[in-house]
Amino acid sequence: MEPAPLIDPFARAIRYLRVSVTDRCDFRCTYCMTEHMTFLPKAELLSLEELDRLCSAFVRLGVEKLRITGGEPLVRKGIMTFFEAMGRHLQTGALKELTLTTNGSQLRRFAGDLAAVGVRRVNVSLDTLDQAKFAEVTRWGRLGQVLDGIAAAKEAGLAVKINAVALKGVNEDELFTLADWCARDGHDLTFIEVMPMGEMEGADRLDQYWSLKDLRARLETRFTLRDLPDRTGGPARYVRLLETGQRIGFITPLTHNFCESCNRVRLTCTGELYMCLGQEDMADLRAPL
Repeated sequence: MEPAPLIDPFARAIRYLRVSVTDRCDFRCTYCMTEHMTFLPKAELLSLEELDRLCSAFVRLGVEKLRITGGEPLVRKGIMTFFEAMGRHLQTGALKELTLTTNGSQLRRFAGDLAAVGVRRVNVSLDTLDQAKFAEVTRWGRLGQVLDGIAAAKEAGLAVKINAVALKGVNEDELFTLADWCARDGHDLTFIEVMPMGEMEGADRLDQYWSLKDLRARLETRFTLRDLPDRTGGPARYVRLLETGQRIGFITPLTHNFCESCNRVRLTCTGELYMCLGQEDMADLRAPL
């Protein structure tokens, strides 16, 4: 007998699972981490075999899309064994899409292997094309390494979507630079509002907050924007720039909720399942596992 599909209390079928495989990262972005982070002991993380068992259970329950995240997922030792394990669900057709969000630093090393197991696209977090600003925002990052990783992804046949956090006083002056670069290289582009709450070491998020309503208005001074009905089960709303044909996404967690179209849940690297992106109710799956 087939297991019953995952249906939430609002009658939404859960088709999309976002999975964190590590809390570690090789960057220290100012809006995300302090420079001197204390990470979880490795013993507290789910093993790659446990992640396989959990994700496979979700696939049996009707999840069709897996997005692998971190931290930076590609810094986890042996991570390709997990991608290979998930690739078997792509081969059977049970899983429709396997993708990841990455900072791009390790793509030169892994892009070919990812494509070989069935990954077709990646999201790369990239807020600026200016080397000095990139070094300042990421603290530890090297822009050249990331751009080379994006080139490697393209060479491997992977589609690349750029995720840029809108940062007041940091990349405001690069709005058209980023848009033009993505149009030229064939990348979709999504802008994300920084959450202006809490403080990080050396950074006040309120000072960094740049409303995407303002960002969109600036785009409209140069481009004609047409709203698109595209929904991906996540929080982004999309427009088409008619002059270039490219697609631009906006993720506005504060000003525009997306509950009616959400069909995803998220699993942490310690086995906690969060049923809502904006709420903190969760179930611990580690114990039953």
